[in-house]
Amino acid sequence: MIAVRSIEELLLRLREISEIKRSSIDLRDKPPATVHCKTCGDRGIILQDGVARVCPCVKQRYREKLYKEANLTPEIRGCSFEGFRLDYYEGEHREAALRALQGAKQFVHEYLRNPHVPGILFTGDVGAGKTYLAAAIANFLLDHGVQVLFLVVPDFLDEMRATYHRASGDDQGVDDVTLLKRVRQVEVLILDDLGVHNYTAWTCNKLYSLLNFRLNYQLPVVITTNLSLGELDDVLGERTTSRIVQMCRIYRLSVDKDIRHLKNPRNER
Repeated sequence: MIAVRSIEELLLRLREISEIKRSSIDLRDKPPATVHCKTCGDRGIILQDGVARVCPCVKQRYREKLYKEANLTPEIRGCSFEGFRLDYYEGEHREAALRALQGAKQFVHEYLRNPHVPGILFTGDVGAGKTYLAAAIANFLLDHGVQVLFLVVPDFLDEMRATYHRASGDDQGVDDVTLLKRVRQVEVLILDDLGVHNYTAWTCNKLYSLLNFRLNYQLPVVITTNLSLGELDDVLGERTTSRIVQMCRIYRLSVDKDIRHLKNPRNER
């Protein structure tokens, strides 16, 4: 029996055991020189005090797989709650940033206890830290064994259109149905830069379908946008914005100056 101390640990163990079953190696047909983990002999299980436990190598492989599939760029892979600097904000802006940071932390801790929690909508100025906080959420959850997919909305919609056109031709690549299914069903979805796109009726319908599915199945989404709710209404339509408001807690971030310029003053001219 595998010892666990909490529901969160049990869920993580179950994910890890599932990974063992997918990636286990039969050593009977494998020469000793190719064994990668000396601790478990690539079996994935070790015995400690008579109790079967998941070997750390399996946890590491599982996390590497999660990160590989999460679509995080190297730039945002290092984002963390500890690295979110409140000193970039002044006055009321700092109070709002603190609320957003606390809301992000609350979300991840609530998610580990109950995966059907409300998501988050970060709105506000360009360069106000919205993407940073969304990436910090992604990194925290990935470190705790949660499946995350980070999508920049304009890139995602372009890929959707490309896969749709490929599916109608001879290309054997991933079709739009397969891509949308993955985005719909991932444990935590992050949509960055919602609203920064030339939307058509087709793309608006795809977004509505995606958000409506996740709302109905209580799958959380974290969204960043430079637009207000009224502007989202104008761009995406009232029914899509209504779904976002229904499934997300809203935090607004504002700055007097783009944080990216403050971090890299030499880029200014």
